[in-house]
Amino acid sequence: MIASLLAVTMLSGSAQAIAKQGGAAAASPAASTQQAASRPNVLFILIDDLKPAIHGYGDPIAVTPNIDRLIARGTRIDLAYANQAVCAPSRINLMTGARSTTSGIYDFGMNLRDFMPNAVTLPQYFMKAGYRAESIGKVFHIGHGTVGDPQSFSVPPHKDHVIEYVDPASLAVGKTREAALFNEFELPDEDVWEYARTLPKGVAWEDPDVSDDAYADGRTAEYTIGRLDALKGSKQPFFLAVGFARPHLPFSVPKKYWNLYDPAKLPMPDFERLPEGAPAFAGKVGGEIVAYTPIPEKTPEAQYPEELKRKLVHGYYAGVSYTDAQIGKVLDELERTGLAQNTIVVLWGDHGYHLGDHAIWTKHTNFEQATHQPLIFAGPGVGKGVSTRQPTETVDIYPTLAALAGLPPPTGPQKMDGINLKPVLENPETRLRGYAYHFYNRPHRWGQAIRTEQYRLVRWTHDQTGERVYELYDLVGDPGETRNIADEKPEVVKELDGMLDRQPKPKPLPKPKD
Repeated sequence: MIASLLAVTMLSGSAQAIAKQGGAAAASPAASTQQAASRPNVLFILIDDLKPAIHGYGDPIAVTPNIDRLIARGTRIDLAYANQAVCAPSRINLMTGARSTTSGIYDFGMNLRDFMPNAVTLPQYFMKAGYRAESIGKVFHIGHGTVGDPQSFSVPPHKDHVIEYVDPASLAVGKTREAALFNEFELPDEDVWEYARTLPKGVAWEDPDVSDDAYADGRTAEYTIGRLDALKGSKQPFFLAVGFARPHLPFSVPKKYWNLYDPAKLPMPDFERLPEGAPAFAGKVGGEIVAYTPIPEKTPEAQYPEELKRKLVHGYYAGVSYTDAQIGKVLDELERTGLAQNTIVVLWGDHGYHLGDHAIWTKHTNFEQATHQPLIFAGPGVGKGVSTRQPTETVDIYPTLAALAGLPPPTGPQKMDGINLKPVLENPETRLRGYAYHFYNRPHRWGQAIRTEQYRLVRWTHDQTGERVYELYDLVGDPGETRNIADEKPEVVKELDGMLDRQPKPKPLPKPKD
């Protein structure tokens, strides 16, 4: 079953020449050629596991000159949130404009067309308006039983690796658990999760002295450059979705990006326990991080050796800077070809990331570190060098991009939850909605959350008994979410709880896995 989904397009040094050849013609556009030609292009940059660890977002450690220059010519959204801090559902939120609680897609292996067979995805909507839509790199999440959606694009998606090693010591391990889960090689015809458990762990990081294109993200940038060069003279506007894998684990990053950081000056976790008064199920133990070596499986995260914690933080920031450099190459090509003036650029991280805070690593929680994501718009119709604190959800991107491109408001046929933020991008002081909504579940418990400019309320509802447990955090007075103040602020809980009650009723939870 899984084996048929395994093809990985690999690029050689001639990638740009291959990229310029393009692919099959786009589907017949609904708009006239003249109408389509007047539309702006779209370059949508997706980054895996990127929280706002960006200098232009105020991170003093991050070396991100290229994302910073995109911020300087666009609008930075300071309070953007994933609707769910899981890679596959978050990308489906983006592509459909529908929250996980609307679609019922909460986990890996829950595929778009099984739940919304007639959905018109974001790139499909642009295709109907006469655009050529292409997918390069990691756009939809493919792996863990989840498939992509080739019908969302004018030509077959161009995929590359997510799990990749080049250091001989790393390669000597052979086929690894995470490589199997990401379909990086042909799998036997059996349950992928069971098969992956039979394989050794891959290494959590490597830092060989190699060129950028030794890894997939470097090749993705190279391929994108070729496509931009090929498309520069076309009368048909394009929608290029370009996905980068780092800083997702493993932190396989060329040495020069590790060398940008002094390990002694890295931001280390300083609150390594759950918030005071938080229920135990609000946290997370283990998970993705223990799929790699030398991460210990039985040791509580707060008790990881200091050297290990520092290395993981170092690897994450090295990954951020590596991806930033690839984005810089793409932005340079956009300028060189003259396309920048008429191209809307969006940069989006699919969710945030824990780096030891609350004794948690990676994502899969309702805390700020897991849900807070970078979101930047630049180009025609967008304010330059400004920021906004309009609370924003991933699902808002679909209708906003349609409006920026001058297209009619999208209407599905899937139920869409997002709002058009174009007025905010024209005037960052505008407020269209006072909150962002997000969600993460635990076995038998709904974890619905409302994030305002000051507070986050998480309401945990038992799906059988109806019992409710609340968390409330003041993100202005307590940005690290160290103390649950739900009992101290009943009036705030009541107000935000009412906001949750006014949201559409969530689709049923999947049955807990054994």
